[in-house]
Amino acid sequence: MSSNPALQRSSLSYFTWAFVVTAIGLVLGLWLGFATEHTFGGAMKVFFIVSVLAVLEISLSFDNAIVNANKLKDMTPVWQQRFLTWGILIAVFGMRIVFPLLIVVIAANVGPWSALVMAASQPEEYSRIMHEAHLPIAAFGGTFLMMVALSFFFDHEKEVHWVRWLEEKVTAYSSVKGIEIAFVLVVMLAFSEVIESQKGAAYATTFFHAAIWGLLTFLLVEVLGGVLDRSQQVLEGAAKGGLGAFLYLEVLDASFSFDGVIGAFALSSNLFVIAIGLGIGAMYVRSMTIMLVERGTLAQYRYLEHGAFYAILVLSVIMYVQTLAHIPEVITGLGGAALIGIALWSSIRWNKAHQAK
Repeated sequence: MSSNPALQRSSLSYFTWAFVVTAIGLVLGLWLGFATEHTFGGAMKVFFIVSVLAVLEISLSFDNAIVNANKLKDMTPVWQQRFLTWGILIAVFGMRIVFPLLIVVIAANVGPWSALVMAASQPEEYSRIMHEAHLPIAAFGGTFLMMVALSFFFDHEKEVHWVRWLEEKVTAYSSVKGIEIAFVLVVMLAFSEVIESQKGAAYATTFFHAAIWGLLTFLLVEVLGGVLDRSQQVLEGAAKGGLGAFLYLEVLDASFSFDGVIGAFALSSNLFVIAIGLGIGAMYVRSMTIMLVERGTLAQYRYLEHGAFYAILVLSVIMYVQTLAHIPEVITGLGGAALIGIALWSSIRWNKAHQAK
């Protein structure tokens, strides 16, 4: 028997808190549904919406958990724990409650309290404002995630290739400085032209400005993360993956959340129902991240990480396309899950082939 406690621990035990939060969230959903509609049918409707939102968030966040685990494995235990505690609070309360409120505060030019009152008393108006803000959010989040994915593939130190014929060519060009930035800029310009032809110059300008901010945010986080970690190494004696990595993961988590938060308003216009459903999903992402780190799953399945970054790249393109046409969130979630599933299957085949030798 293995002496590693993480390997002796059952997989289900990682999800204990997620199950507890699920039970509490579903009960809250039932209560909220009955409190707002005063019927058993209304309570069951909200219960169903909360359940669907939780499943949607989990399906959209498989790749998020894998990328988190990839970064966390290089962080110190102290910063790992900080991300898994502070990070989940920021993810649930910050991105699922504060972020949608902040959008309405800016878009409607009202105070935070007025936005909260609007969410409670005028959910349809609140939802309308959220949907109108979708264009800049999709442009910002899509650009950031595209840079995240391309930075993985344009890496001269990358030795393991899943789609070999493609990834070997990409890696060969990784020594060209700024090639991924140039690629993203070309995509941004192309989409801006299409948006201008279909929706007008004002929409194209909004898209391009938001996309530029997404690109700048990625570059600033990379620079700031390096500076913070270097300073921390001096102060703490070669501490690896500290504050800079924490900051990077928080911005990355936020980018993953954009699509889910905006898409959730297609199922419900009630901020509190959305917060409960997505909050449940966020707990499962946290549990999956912990399991991946402790059990060394990324090392066991060599192509799993590749699948996650392909899923991120696809998600970034979908976010761009959503500025022109609606794409159901179910397609986004299933597409990412399918890529990760294929990567897992490829990894298992590789393991069996090399164990037989």
